Amino acid sequence: MNGHNAANRGLKQQLHSELVSRGVSGAKQKAIQQALENVNRPGFHLDPSAILPLMKPITWFPPMWAFACGVVSTGEDISSNWSILLRGIILAGPLMCAMSQTMNDYFDREVDAINEPDRPIPAGRISKQASWLITFGLILTGFLVAWSIHPYVMIIAFVGVLMSHAYSGPPIRAKRNGWFGNLIVGLAYEGVAWLTGSFAITQGVPSMESISLAVIFSLGAHGIMTLNDFKSVVGDNIRKVASIPVQLGEKNAAILASIIMDAAQLAAIAILAAKASWFMASVAILLLVLQLPMQKILIDNPKDKAVWYNAFGTLLYVLSMMVCAIGIRP
Repeated sequence: MNGHNAANRGLKQQLHSELVSRGVSGAKQKAIQQALENVNRPGFHLDPSAILPLMKPITWFPPMWAFACGVVSTGEDISSNWSILLRGIILAGPLMCAMSQTMNDYFDREVDAINEPDRPIPAGRISKQASWLITFGLILTGFLVAWSIHPYVMIIAFVGVLMSHAYSGPPIRAKRNGWFGNLIVGLAYEGVAWLTGSFAITQGVPSMESISLAVIFSLGAHGIMTLNDFKSVVGDNIRKVASIPVQLGEKNAAILASIIMDAAQLAAIAILAAKASWFMASVAILLLVLQLPMQKILIDNPKDKAVWYNAFGTLLYVLSMMVCAIGIRP
């Protein structure tokens, strides 16, 4: 017990030193200490108004968009398949992505207490037991919706659940190393969602170009996830989470993220060129060129501009996904 108490005191001292060095106010430090007490408090508590924030609706867009890109890339008539499109978008975003977020918040509750003490679990609005109930509810509902599209889509949804657990939970907990964790998220949010869309609408194997773009944009999303890790540097340092910004430093991480995203778009443009889809290739090149000055701003001041670039620069990357999906249509 004495050893445990000594370890806690050491962790608190390290936390205090790190927060002071980052210029965190005394009030914010008190909020973090309270959040650290909340995350492991026993008992069941569920504030209904905190359920939606727990599921992070802002994160639903990438897999929903990737699913739509997969559908568009097939060239199928969407108007006659609108039910599959609607169910697939709901599956990709409000169900499977939301599930991955609630699962991640459970396993990351102690890191979130430092980085985001106002998140529902650290804030004491949802207990860790209640968060698991929400996660299982989303998994079961997701399986039902996936089955209604096609039994194979339910298999894909099951793989998505396994990927979410591998990212957040033990024993793998891939997010403890940014190289592997970001790769899993990129594959799940972009690649799996894209291929699910193309499979669901055709009920068959997607074209080689569609599969290639799904993989390419998944790898490029590794850079997006690196930028997303900038907001968690303090907690990651303390909790020994080896995110890319922690391993390489913020400037080098920003350079790497930009290179990965640009390389993915260049590879996608090459596929458009091979298909002789010159107009869409030109649009994709323009979107890439517009990102370059924004990336320079990011690299010059990554600590303050990472959130800004994720909002605006990443948008151009996402638009390029749909441009390329249109460009490979048969």
